[in-house]
Formats: sequence, structure tokens, C-alpha cells
Amino acid sequence: MANRFMLNETSYHGHGAINNIVPEIEGRGFKSVLVVSDVSLVKFGVTEKVTSLMDKAHVNYTIFSDIKPNPTIENVLAGVKACKEAKADCIVAIGGGSSMDTAKAIGIIITNPEFSDVRSLEGVAPTKHPCLPIIAVATTAGTAAEVTINYVITDVEKKRKFVCVDAHDMPIVAVVDPDMMASMPKSLKAFTGMDALTHAIEGYITRAAWEMSDMFHIKAIELIANNLAKSVEGDDKGSENMALAQYIAGMGFSNVGLGIDHAMAHTLSAYYDVPHGKACAMLLPIAMEFNKDATGEKYRDIAKVFGVKNVESMSQAEYRDAAIEAVKALSVKVGIPTVCQEIKEEDLDSLATDALNDACYPGNPKEATHAEVVAMFRKLM
Repeated sequence: MANRFMLNETSYHGHGAINNIVPEIEGRGFKSVLVVSDVSLVKFGVTEKVTSLMDKAHVNYTIFSDIKPNPTIENVLAGVKACKEAKADCIVAIGGGSSMDTAKAIGIIITNPEFSDVRSLEGVAPTKHPCLPIIAVATTAGTAAEVTINYVITDVEKKRKFVCVDAHDMPIVAVVDPDMMASMPKSLKAFTGMDALTHAIEGYITRAAWEMSDMFHIKAIELIANNLAKSVEGDDKGSENMALAQYIAGMGFSNVGLGIDHAMAHTLSAYYDVPHGKACAMLLPIAMEFNKDATGEKYRDIAKVFGVKNVESMSQAEYRDAAIEAVKALSVKVGIPTVCQEIKEEDLDSLATDALNDACYPGNPKEATHAEVVAMFRKLM
């Protein structure tokens, strides 16, 4: 069986990368841009770092910012309406996963109007046309949505998140500029950074992992292990390395999938509006513990890049535990809580059911029973 690998047409990395946005818009002949960016980024002037460049170049654009941290069906539909009214032929998505996920759904529906019922996009939707061209500008070092073919939408009515996987939604251009991430508070740096680590570890052990994806994931794990804590404390080089690390992780997991951590995290966000990165981070050591006997020698590699000493002399059980403890230590160091107070006992059955039905679960290297998933959720209580 052939392994498919998809990446952006073009990506820009490093300080000043946003200066390539206007040339990309003009060079591709776009005439009207829908800027998709959440209201907080607009309020605090982050979006303006990009729109000011567009103003100077007299680029015609409209801002759409009606986006929740866990974007909803309603947000997408409002964005589609705004896109049509602006007669946009391009989307510039500025933000983390919420802005980019919304932009992907908008772009897909614009060019595939038969999927205007947003729920119809769940899973692998048989869309026929590439989405409206997206230039994705990352403002967090975590989601890697700028280089993935995935997006997640919240169905408020049914109290669930659903994952959409569509090769037609890949942004044509990704812009990863650490200057766009400079205003992130410590907690957001920690949550998004641990989300990136979850992407890298789950992608490294997922059923579909292979040599090319392994190459990206182990490097991402190494970069995050060495730079996340520095980034949280405001170190410039640490932040620049985290911007790169999260993109590298996205290059991998977008093509091979994730696992039970993300499946469970999606349900926590849907039920209690827990920020996605925070949910992933709290669950990561728990999911690693559950999966450890189905990971071959890969936890040894993880322990090594975390700097654990004498790994080569350890038994399999020892290096697996060492990898988990290293992840736990980093999680504690950057301030990730170990308890999710929102979880209610009466919701555990439904949480487990929804997690097992999530699109990320099939990639997990080990089958889980309903009771085992309940037990994992209970460990967070």
C-alpha cells in the first residue's frame, strides 16, 4: 500500500515571514480577501500586524471575527455568509486552530456548496473541489492547523465536536512567524506547546506511522522537550524553535493521524468548553501510560530526546516509564493542571462513548474498551 504525504505549496518560517503575505496575494492574482481572525486577536492588535501590510499595499479585504475558541457550526455559517458578501477569492486566516479551522470549513463550503450543512463534512467528506485558497498565518505554537488537512467544529446542539479530514482544505501558503506569537500569555504558550507535543507523540506511535512521519515526529519531540519551558518563560530562541517544532509535528500527524488522547480531548472541549490544548496536555501522560505496551521501542526514542540518562541500559519497561515521567515533568514545569474539575461523574459514560466514536480514535495503537476510557477520564477527576 502506498503512503500519501501532503504539505503546503509554500511555507515561510522565521522572523519577518509575514512580509511575504502581500506578495503571495498579489502574485496569485487575488482581488478580494476575507481575513478570518478571532475577536481577541483583532482587539489586541495581532491581526493588525498583517492587515497593516495589506493596507499599505491597498489590498481589498474584509475582516470576519465571529469565532469562538472552540468554533461552532454557527460560526462557520456566519463566515460563509461574510465570504459571499465580500465576494472573496482568497482567505487569510490569522490565529490558532480556531481561526484556521473556521477558515477551512468556510473555504470548503464556498467551493462545495452541496456541503452547506456543516455536519455533512464530518469524517472524510467526498468533496470534489479544493477549498477557496487559504493563506494561513499562525499565532500560536501548537495546533499546526496551517499545515494539516484536518479541522474540528463544535456542534453545540448535540454537545459534541466532530473532526473533518479533507485533502481539499490544505492551506496553499503557511506563514510561521514567531513575531506573531510574541504576545501569547504563559498559559497559552504552555497549553499550545503541550498540544504540539501531543501531536508529535501520538503521531509517532499511531497505527499509520512510517519512516517519513517518524522523522518529523521525533525531531518535533526533541525540539519541544528542549524549548517549551524556555518559550513559556519568554526566551526568544525558545519561542522561535517552538514555532518550528509545532509545524514539523503538523507535517507528520496530518498525514498519519492521531489517537485516543485527541479523541478524549475533543469530548472534554465539547462538554465543558475546556481549551483544546489544555485538554490534550492533561490527558497526555494518561494516554501514554495506557498505550505503552503497544509502542515497541518508540518510548526509548522519546526518553532519549528528552535527555533521560542511561536509556540504553534500561529494560523496555524502564524506558517506557522513563518517557512517561519525562513528559509528566515537563507538563508540571510549564504549569499544566493534573485535575479537570469540570468532569462530572454522570457524564463519564457519554464521554467515553463519544471518545470511542471520535475520528482520531482509530489511529490509536491499542484498542480501548468503554470501561478503560471511563477509567482514564476518572484519573483526571
